[in-house]
Amino acid sequence: MFKYIFIFLILIQSLFAENTIIGKYDRIDLPILKLENLRAKIDTGAKTSSLHCSYIKDLDKKTVVFEVLDETHEKYKKIRYSMPIKRVAKVRSSNGITENRYVISTKVIIFEKNYDVEFTLRDRKKMNYPILLGREFLEKGFLVDVSKENISYYEKNSK
Repeated sequence: MFKYIFIFLILIQSLFAENTIIGKYDRIDLPILKLENLRAKIDTGAKTSSLHCSYIKDLDKKTVVFEVLDETHEKYKKIRYSMPIKRVAKVRSSNGITENRYVISTKVIIFEKNYDVEFTLRDRKKMNYPILLGREFLEKGFLVDVSKENISYYEKNSK
């Protein structure tokens, strides 16, 4: 009996939880990196979010130096950023190959709210979107509606 009451309470709680609807694509700001309106793909298949970097080099096993985007991207600034390495993640790509990637933590602004988000650093030049937002980000209170796109971007620009 207690088991069913517990399940019922969990279901009720999830109904009243305030989740934000996000589409399959959106635009985000990375204020620490001074980048705005970057295109992002929402990827429920990815655990950790990923950021396109054209240059990635560790300095001393504690710090990574990187350039966000590349010269073909309109928002590329040719600035080398230096940030602490949070960890090194083993990531399996969609083609099944596993590789180690540096993970950094930075701020993301979406829906006019700040979130601390961990990103793996990866050359995503061949991908359509320079940023993937994965499940760890989505668990901060988002539900994905794949029929929608750029919800926060349109909200921000309609004010």
